[in-house]
This record gives sequence, C-alpha cells and structure tokens, in this order.
Amino acid sequence: MNKNIQISRILSILGAVLIIVSIFTPIWWVALQSRQYPKSMYPEGIRINFKFTGVYNGCEGVREREELAMDAEGADCLVEMNAINHFIGMYHITQGLNRDESRPYPIYYVFDTKKDENGNEILDPDTGKPIEVDVTPGFLKFLDSLMRFSPYLLGFFAISGLAFGFTSKKLNIVLAIIPGLIPIYFLVMYIIGLYWYGHNLGLHGGGAFEGIKPFMPTVFGEGKVAQFTTQSYPYYGFFILIAILAIYVFAVLYKRKGLNIQTNN
Repeated sequence: MNKNIQISRILSILGAVLIIVSIFTPIWWVALQSRQYPKSMYPEGIRINFKFTGVYNGCEGVREREELAMDAEGADCLVEMNAINHFIGMYHITQGLNRDESRPYPIYYVFDTKKDENGNEILDPDTGKPIEVDVTPGFLKFLDSLMRFSPYLLGFFAISGLAFGFTSKKLNIVLAIIPGLIPIYFLVMYIIGLYWYGHNLGLHGGGAFEGIKPFMPTVFGEGKVAQFTTQSYPYYGFFILIAILAIYVFAVLYKRKGLNIQTNN
C-alpha cells in the first residue's frame, strides 16, 4: 500500500468521525428581533437552533422575562417562536427528537372536527364530544420523521465513507460522494422547509394575519417580516459539514493518485 492510499484511508476515517459528531451539533440558527424583545432581555433575539435531529431552543440562560422562564435554564425561545408564528397562521415548527414525549401527539399535529354533509360537527356517541380528525399536512410528518431517523441516515453516510476508504476499486467514488454532499442535503431540505412554512399560512383556516401574504423566509442573512427583523446564519456545525465535503474531495484525489501509481507499477 502506497502513501497516497494510506492518506485517503485516514481522511475517510476522519470524515466518518465528523459525520457522527455532526449529529450532535447545531447546524444553523434563526433569530427574530423586534422592539418588544429588547437586546437587554434577549441579546440574540428570539433564537432557535437547527440540528439534524430537530429544532431546539437557542436562548439558554435568558431569564429576564419571568413568564418565559420555562425551566432552570431560562426562556424557551422555541415556544416563543411558535407563539409568534401562530399569529400569522404558520404551522408549528416540527421538533424531531426534541419533542415532548409526554404528549400523546407532537405539538405540530393539527386536528379538526369531523362534520356531516351540512357542515355540522359529528359527536361521538360514547363521549358526546365532537370527533377529532387528524389534518396535519403530510409534509410536516415527513420532515419530523426525517429528523427523528437522521442518526440512522448519518450512520449510513459514515459507513459509506469508510467503505470508500477501505475498498480498492476506482469506480467506488460514489461511496465518497454520498457522505461528501451532506452540506448540500441539509441546505436543500432547509430551503424547502422554509419555503413550505412561508407559503402555507392557513393554520387558522383562512388567510394570513394582518395582510401578510405567503413569503419566502430568509435563508441566509437578514430579512423583514411584519415588525420583525429575521436573521438566518450557519452555526459551527455547518462548517463541520463543509470540512466533511473537503475531506472526501481530498480522499478521492489521494486514492485515485495512489491507484494510478499501483497500476503503473
């Protein structure tokens, strides 16, 4: 085995390790700023963090507003973000593995009542209460499932990267491409998710609140929605994903050079 193939294998192992690390790191963050959330109370605004496994509170330690101090760690800005989004008809943010398991259904589930042909509610003969029907959009269930099963998917990516490093065929470059494109996978799903949320403002059964029309939330940088300034930026986990991409690019180059040397010899 020549030096180039050895380097390629080391890079493949490093890439696999970083893939596992990325499961636990925040990849992106979003924050809302407005006058009702002054810097003295919320230095980083109403902030949430996105991981592969779910969406999490990004305001740990902020305790100035007593009514938002949900626990000993401080305000839960994920709860606050959902409350703000509610008023423009936006659906609850899916939470993946971050969901409250004590609830019978995840918070993003939406229910309506079953009605007859005249629009009257149908009552349950046993309880006398209206029969509830699950009307949660399928996209939200898919998104939540994707986050809940993401550790298994990322584990597959890590195995694929290792398989690339420890097999000798030139054509197995696809085994490096699969894990190397992880930052692209994240960005594509992040953009699709933002678009869906911004273009489905019918949570209350009608149009948007105060004339807000369907919109594309800010993907990167700063934007404006109603009285809120929005911020959306990569967190340190995204740079880990970029490192994974770079590692597998170099792993491919070193491996191809090493195999060419073996063939020529």
